[in-house]
Amino acid sequence: MKLEEFKSGVYTQEYQYKAFLPNSINSNWIWDDSEINILLDEANRKLGEINAFSYLIPNIDMFIKMHIVKEANTSSKIEGTKTNIDEAVMKEEQLSPEKRNDWLEVHQYIESMKSAIVMLEKLPLSNRLIRETHEILLRTGRGENKTPGEFRKSQNWIGGKNLSDAKFIPPHNRYLNDLMGDLEEFINTKNDNVPHLIKLALIHYQFETIHPFLDGNGRVGRLLITLYLIDNKILTKPALYLSDYFEKNRRQYYQCLTDARSNDIIQWIKFFLKGIAITSENTKLTFIKIIELQKEMMELSHTFGSRSEKIIKIINVFYENPILSIKELVKNTEIPDKTMRSLINIMLKNDIVKEMTGYGRNKLFVFDKYLKLF
Repeated sequence: MKLEEFKSGVYTQEYQYKAFLPNSINSNWIWDDSEINILLDEANRKLGEINAFSYLIPNIDMFIKMHIVKEANTSSKIEGTKTNIDEAVMKEEQLSPEKRNDWLEVHQYIESMKSAIVMLEKLPLSNRLIRETHEILLRTGRGENKTPGEFRKSQNWIGGKNLSDAKFIPPHNRYLNDLMGDLEEFINTKNDNVPHLIKLALIHYQFETIHPFLDGNGRVGRLLITLYLIDNKILTKPALYLSDYFEKNRRQYYQCLTDARSNDIIQWIKFFLKGIAITSENTKLTFIKIIELQKEMMELSHTFGSRSEKIIKIINVFYENPILSIKELVKNTEIPDKTMRSLINIMLKNDIVKEMTGYGRNKLFVFDKYLKLF
């Protein structure tokens, strides 16, 4: 089937409202638009560059952790949370009470991503995995009463206060099993004629159009992008996340999805492919800056003589979490408290870390040069 002839679906008459019922997407898609080929080639090339850095950077998982934190923070921000990246890497008890609900939303996202990646080792990217990931995402916090881990059994909507003024009404819940079954089959069908990134664009569109959960559909839909790339060995590490691109181009993102529901899927696919290329390039530049920072820190540490080894050990802990207390540093390095305080003073004087609280006690230290990369 040609993308240019894409038919998105029909509206069904429900009780006092009409809901959009999408057509099946499990098809052998082709297209005539040559710009798609150009964008697809660029996106694939940029993804390949990210993979290269996954092999080039020692201890890459140390830095991937911050990519996941940034994605969790940005994806949650699209849904209305107001946690900043520095707050996201702090411990819950280090935040003021009014900020803890938003912090919890971000950390449930982090936990759901990590768990989903582990599950992929045993399960296919299936409805079971999607539901279990959703259950983790919403098991505590504001979504815990929105049936975590279950497809909805009632009607939901997007925008507006109720069904009468909603911007978009997804399909009635009686269609969900068939729609999600078709989507699951499309995700796992090995079709060499449909490139992965075209397929992924269609998967994201269809998932967001079905909106199978009462809450958390946007976050799960964005998680699916990275999970698909990992599951199909397109990425060896979970280093690519599109939430930042969607957030910065929010109006266009929603407009492209809306237009696709009016049969124009081409513009959505072009927008998506551009997002892959742009985000991949930004991720690559972040990796380059990490390598440069590592080199700078290594050269600086050599000026500290016998203390250099311990300072590098401390810096490596900051790479995993750029905001830490003395107590946390002692725990993670096994360097005695008194020695740690002496070493932190050296790092403060050399502008390696900064103290961010201004407190006399319970101070927090930030590896600011690293945190700013995200």
